[in-house]
Amino acid sequence: MDHYTRIQLAITYLEDHLQEEFDIREASAKAGFSAFHFQRLFQAITGFTVLEYVRKRRLTEAARHLRDSADGILNIALSWGYQSQEAFTRAFTAHWGMTPARFRRLDEQPCSSKMQRSIDFNDYRTQLGGEFYMNKPRLVTMDAIQIIGYAYQTNLNGDQHYTDIPGFYHDFGAEQKFMNIPERTRPDLAYGIACRFEDDGAFTFLIGEESSSDAPELQPGYTTFEIPGGFYAEFTVDGSGQDIRKMIYGSWLPQSNYERREGPDFEVTDVWKSTPEQLDMKIYIPIK
Repeated sequence: MDHYTRIQLAITYLEDHLQEEFDIREASAKAGFSAFHFQRLFQAITGFTVLEYVRKRRLTEAARHLRDSADGILNIALSWGYQSQEAFTRAFTAHWGMTPARFRRLDEQPCSSKMQRSIDFNDYRTQLGGEFYMNKPRLVTMDAIQIIGYAYQTNLNGDQHYTDIPGFYHDFGAEQKFMNIPERTRPDLAYGIACRFEDDGAFTFLIGEESSSDAPELQPGYTTFEIPGGFYAEFTVDGSGQDIRKMIYGSWLPQSNYERREGPDFEVTDVWKSTPEQLDMKIYIPIK
């Protein structure tokens, strides 16, 4: 069963439970993915988050409920997952540009661009059409690598990580945080590791270097991490590297014959050969 079909199983679950408490673990389990990986795939393919999709679907169905029934606004609010009429009114007004009461009085149809229809992931498969606008990866088997680095916190939601990560690298270099890493063995290479994933989309981005220290005494904020050995897809970054992860998860992986296995993504930058505009970087995705 391919990625699109599996994600569609999760969408079906979400649609069947729109009026119940949002459960990302249960939805992702229907697709056979971890909650974090499901959110990352969904966001890379669609361009918006699972939570945003559920919120817009509820507000779309709540709008239909308003127009097609005489139910009170409070009852409608509670039916679609809001704890009070006030919370529902705020969310509804922010999305539709008017209160529920005014919306109900309208004669014309609501703006179709604000409606969120149920997604069919087969449409995304058709749109991509099997074409990739990126270099194909090299498949490599790697030994485990011992890293010591500084841990930063970020989140998938709102594409926060795309904004945060360049700033993390700037802080790591400008503050010379690499100088606090003991027994550096490859000071020309900076590792960026996405790890410690949470169900709500939060994760740690660790920036560090290879170290040969067995029992280091580390300053606050620093940690050791072993990148697991195994089979990886290695992508060469062309340019600044800002969009390549979207392409990997939104295009290459769903259409490949590979599954992402457990473990961290990581990237390796040759700091002496890189500039902010042109990185000498490779990105590694664990696959099976």
